Amino acid sequence: MDFAIREEQRILQDGVARALEGLSPLDRVRQAAERNEPVARDVWEGLVALGVPAMLIPEAHGGLGLEVLDAALVAEMLGRYVAPVPFVASCVMAPVSLRSAGSPAQQAAWLPRLASGEIIAGVAIAEAAAGARDGAGVTATNGRLTGIALFVMDGVDAGLFIVADRAGALHLVDPYARGVQLIPLTTVDVTRPVCELRFESVRAEPLGGDASVATMQRMRDAGRVMLAADTLGAGWRMIEMATAYAKQRKQFGRAIGSFQAVKHMCAEMAAELEPGRALMWYAAHAQDHLPEEASLMAAHAKAYLTEVGRFVARCAVEVHGGIGITDLLGLHYWFKRIGVNRQLLGGPERLREEAARLQGLAA
Repeated sequence: MDFAIREEQRILQDGVARALEGLSPLDRVRQAAERNEPVARDVWEGLVALGVPAMLIPEAHGGLGLEVLDAALVAEMLGRYVAPVPFVASCVMAPVSLRSAGSPAQQAAWLPRLASGEIIAGVAIAEAAAGARDGAGVTATNGRLTGIALFVMDGVDAGLFIVADRAGALHLVDPYARGVQLIPLTTVDVTRPVCELRFESVRAEPLGGDASVATMQRMRDAGRVMLAADTLGAGWRMIEMATAYAKQRKQFGRAIGSFQAVKHMCAEMAAELEPGRALMWYAAHAQDHLPEEASLMAAHAKAYLTEVGRFVARCAVEVHGGIGITDLLGLHYWFKRIGVNRQLLGGPERLREEAARLQGLAA
């Protein structure tokens, strides 16, 4: 099978990369981290101008009507530049859920506002997608939510929450509703804040009725593909930085890149990471065109890329030696982003268990 992205998709990805090169240089990323900015507004506005939030929203609601693969190509570039902006939840998971299961009124109310970048949507499905920690989980009773949702993505500055209850059903929640408490959470990745939501009998609007659980799975799968793509972009950036450093840094009068051990490290990083590109492309393609394979391929893509991503991140730091852990170099932003991507929406071990169950191979 000859599978590759189309020329217009390459143009899209290259355009976003050129924009991010100016919008999100390392100094801007460092500034956002030091200021604890939940959203780097200038970077976000630049992406809004490019139409990034509108990608997966139908044209009838002011969007571009593109596919998950198009969004994954953008996610790869966001990882490459560790852009401190919302994307996975607000620009992908929320549109997927509203487009799939939202009523005409819900779509009309929220999709145009998401497409224009007027609001950001936070998604709280960590317990349904990756397993609940002790004390976490949300219960829905008579149209009201009670409980705790952890690791809410893109939620710190959100104008809408999409929340999964313990059964996997989805609900729309106003962030300013009575009984909602938002608590920012501290993770190693300061480029994409997450938060905890506490609900105390909060009024919520059901999304999707009986199809809500299936919708949660579709948005989870799309989110997993985006995290895999983000890791691919971050990993390749780390490889490029490592190889460039190996050509410049000298020891015993020779560039360290001329030593066989360093050559092997750089080659192994590339050899391990690059196969994930086709896997990610196929998983993204499956979301729109092969629904029977969508969950399985999303699990495989995220499990593979986030596992290999950790290997690449470690090796790239080792190539840099002591300078690799300094703030001046900034390598840690990519290192930590890859680390958090590994755990969001399920770590590799859980994903492989899910894949085994989907193929009837689980014990």
